[in-house]
Amino acid sequence: MPIYGYRCTQCGHELEAFQNMSDPPLRVCPECMGPLQKMLYPVGISFKGSGFYSTDYKSGSGSKASPNGTSESPKPDNKPDSKSEPPKPKSSDKSD
Repeated sequence: MPIYGYRCTQCGHELEAFQNMSDPPLRVCPECMGPLQKMLYPVGISFKGSGFYSTDYKSGSGSKASPNGTSESPKPDNKPDSKSEPPKPKSSDKSD
């Protein structure tokens, strides 16, 4: 069950209550019978694992971040691949 915080708008009294999410919010201050207002608490976020910082990547692979914030991709070599050339037809010269 979540913990909800409340503050009285008249006397400033603060209290916390264990409530189900489906329960209606508390309305009346137990100290002065004034109206209560829900308080919002900051939520802590924890990033676990690798990949959240530029130092977590292996050096030399992938894109590198430049000082101005843009990414630079490694430039491919301008060598033609031997696989991209069409296969040469085999000659069928038979000497009898």
